Amino acid sequence: MLKILGKTSSINVRKVLWTCAELGLAYEQEDWGSGFRATDTPEFLALNPNAMVPVIVDGPTTLWESNTICRYLAGKHGRSDLLPGEPAARALVEQWMDWQAGELNNSWRYAFMALVRQSPQHTDGAAIAASISNWNRHMGILERQLQSSGMYVTGEQFTLADVVLGLSANRWSSTPMERPDYPAVAAYLERLAQRAGDGFARHCRNGLA
Repeated sequence: MLKILGKTSSINVRKVLWTCAELGLAYEQEDWGSGFRATDTPEFLALNPNAMVPVIVDGPTTLWESNTICRYLAGKHGRSDLLPGEPAARALVEQWMDWQAGELNNSWRYAFMALVRQSPQHTDGAAIAASISNWNRHMGILERQLQSSGMYVTGEQFTLADVVLGLSANRWSSTPMERPDYPAVAAYLERLAQRAGDGFARHCRNGLA
């Protein structure tokens, strides 16, 4: 059986859990990370030298990097609705997934650690303000994309891009800070909540940012 290593409070672990819900996959989960089993042990580092969650073990296959794991699972189980086979359509989904992991994630990191995690290493007021501004600017990019794409990030079809960006939009809307009014993002979150299945409710709008 598929094994998922990582604590459920991790946004990156929740990407994988939500993908499994979309695929209807059974799995075993082990809590690793802060507050649980340490990821800097030789046992875990043998699976992921970056000492980060999530990691999956799927028979002989061991993978880390959450977006890669989501793509692997959708591809393995033939879900071309979540990850298209046609090159241009697939590239569009992967483009937005890569943007989420790189550009968007880097914009919120300092503000989120300060305002939600209340990290003592993230108390610089100017740095917090700069991170909030950058985060809001990046969410403006998503707002404009949703205004033009319609239902979901890449168009009328729900894809893996919506798993990762749905989680990101939920984090942005849940963080206690000043933010612009982005009606397309707000409507998008409600649209995700109304989809069939419980992946969004269990792994995104579950009280966790």
